[in-house]
Amino acid sequence: MATLWPRRERLLRVSGLCRTVRALSGKNEYDLLVIGGGSGGLACAKEAAQFGRKVAVLDYVEPSPQGTKWGLGGTCVNVGCIPKKLMHQAALLGSALKDAQHYGWNIAQPVHHTWSVMAQAVQNYVKSLNWGHRVQLQDKKVKYFNMKGSFSDPHTIRGLTKAGKETIVTAENIVIATGGRPKYPAHIAGALEYGITSDDLFWLKESPGKTLVVGASYVSLECAGFLTGIGLDATVMMRSIPLRGFDQQMASLVTEHMESYGTKFLKRCFPTKVEKLESNRLQVTWKNTDLGREETDCFDTVMWAVGRAPDVKTLNLDAVGVKTNSETGKIIVDASEATSVPHIYAIGDITEGRPELTPTAIAAGKLLARRLFGQSSELMDYDNVPTTVFTPLEYGCVGLSEEAAVQCYGSDNIEVYHAYYKPLEFTVAERDATQCYIKMVCLREREQRILGLHFIGPNAGEVIQGFALGIKCGATYPQLMKTVGIHPTCAEEITKLHITKRSGLDATVTGC
Repeated sequence: MATLWPRRERLLRVSGLCRTVRALSGKNEYDLLVIGGGSGGLACAKEAAQFGRKVAVLDYVEPSPQGTKWGLGGTCVNVGCIPKKLMHQAALLGSALKDAQHYGWNIAQPVHHTWSVMAQAVQNYVKSLNWGHRVQLQDKKVKYFNMKGSFSDPHTIRGLTKAGKETIVTAENIVIATGGRPKYPAHIAGALEYGITSDDLFWLKESPGKTLVVGASYVSLECAGFLTGIGLDATVMMRSIPLRGFDQQMASLVTEHMESYGTKFLKRCFPTKVEKLESNRLQVTWKNTDLGREETDCFDTVMWAVGRAPDVKTLNLDAVGVKTNSETGKIIVDASEATSVPHIYAIGDITEGRPELTPTAIAAGKLLARRLFGQSSELMDYDNVPTTVFTPLEYGCVGLSEEAAVQCYGSDNIEVYHAYYKPLEFTVAERDATQCYIKMVCLREREQRILGLHFIGPNAGEVIQGFALGIKCGATYPQLMKTVGIHPTCAEEITKLHITKRSGLDATVTGC
């Protein structure tokens, strides 16, 4: 008779039966269920399994509007940090080939880049990571459900497979780690029909050709940067300021270098329409606010990089009372990553007020598992988190921007040490280094505690990672001056900072 029930009635009875069985037994099927198989969710699940708990991960990738889909691992592995850094590396190799001739290498001309070769290699590596994550879960005895999940009650999740098969999973604790997805500007005609996002770019089999990247975020600048670096015609359209939330002097230097590197910029412009021509090219119409007129151009690809939205629409959060920010849609959590509902937690990009960074999600997930099952009380510390923007000339930072420091402490209480320097690697190749710049923001007091460090130049991520430990430990300017630099490196220039903005002196480094 069960097969004759209408589908909805059958689901309600099965779900109700699960809740009844749980009430009678006093036990849930799992100690921990993680919804979302990205970096944070996987880290939390694997850490919980280390304590001998019964753990499950439920993950499902909704294909992008253009049909792109991928495997286990979340944004970072599939459509974020990993493929981005590899394509950035491809662009750096192109620059190195140009430099090589100055160092005596005879490079056969003409040198050209083949997108399909790079894309296939990157995609194969990403697929190996997908498989690796599945193996790790199996090794740690974490159950993996390739399903879309939604709440039935605070301890019950209804899972739905791609084929429509339903499974009810119960857990004592549930962690939401579904991350975010790129936004489409739905108000712009043709945006959804003809545009792509970063969810698609890394999985294209053929070159995107002449590309318009709309947005001023780090995603926009990084993608436009490596597209330019591999020899494509790339244009960035920015409505307002670049790299909002980052130090704006540094952001300006980043975009100045990108322009000199070959990336075009349409500043203070916003698109109004995208049309597909008979030639299959895309004609974009936009408003130039400086000139007060409409302009058009044709592109092979239009990529939207106008922000990300939390992936919560299918979770049925309202049904269990999980509170979200009405403006951002992100889940509101406290310092322990707890939501408004007992035993339901959230970590990573989906949470309000947290940095959208893979390492913070991983750390938060591990610490949460330890608090739940390992008798730990340690909370995640979100202060002084280092990060890097992988533009052609990289920008790494840790701590406060100059603007934020002035807002917090007042301009009279801030001392900024800075320097324009030239990497040794740039000298023989005669590369322009006018945007290679270091800024250290300090409290203007006897100890001069370092509030923020900003670095633009080669290998910025490697440089900032090393100094981040000192700043996390409360390093001061005098302590840094006692640190012996490694010669000859770009990082060494940080240990030699001595000119302040306040002094008005020329901050250009000369000599060794």
